[in-house]
Amino acid sequence: MKRQSALVVFSGGQDSTTCLFWALQHYQHVETVTFAYGQRHSQELAVAKEIAAEQGVKHRVLDMSLLGQITENALTSDIDIEAKDGQVPNTFVDGRNHLFLSFAAVLAKQLGITDLVTGVCQTDFSGYPDCRDAFVKSLNVTLNLAMDYEFVIQTPLMWLDKAETWALADNLGKFDYIREKTLTCYNGIRGTGCGECPACHLRQAGLDNYLAQKEKN
Repeated sequence: MKRQSALVVFSGGQDSTTCLFWALQHYQHVETVTFAYGQRHSQELAVAKEIAAEQGVKHRVLDMSLLGQITENALTSDIDIEAKDGQVPNTFVDGRNHLFLSFAAVLAKQLGITDLVTGVCQTDFSGYPDCRDAFVKSLNVTLNLAMDYEFVIQTPLMWLDKAETWALADNLGKFDYIREKTLTCYNGIRGTGCGECPACHLRQAGLDNYLAQKEKN
């Protein structure tokens, strides 16, 4: 039986789009929210809007540009992307998922929605601390206390690696759509991306692994 409604934190990337299709299968009503936080390319916002429209779901964009005013990183500044061994990549935006989920929760309560869906993942998380299961569970408790509301943060990708995320997309019948339509690349190139940035490397490695596994089976 489907749950009543969900709000998907949505960027138009591989993970959040997979979560969108997961939500559409599990909920009677689904809406999306995208955050404009000064990301290095506006194409992300355009892709999110387009996908939401194609899937017939309500889409909102919230202005979170203050993030770019208080933190410097490769996603909100015109600096080279770096991923040094043993260190969090400089694509990590301090507080991003914390703020996104908090603001999504405020919106969800106004809409009468309890379930928030986010594509964070601890298995292939590039070392980002705010993608960990412990953080999400902690924030879920905090949001419930802060607003006296029974939020449920759903993380369908939390324990999946990228190959398994591709498998989920395939099981949902959306493999080709997600492969061609989504934008994961830090340089704003849709589909297979630039092939050079960390996000593209992670996405392609997962795709290659999944296709290899599928061929064996």
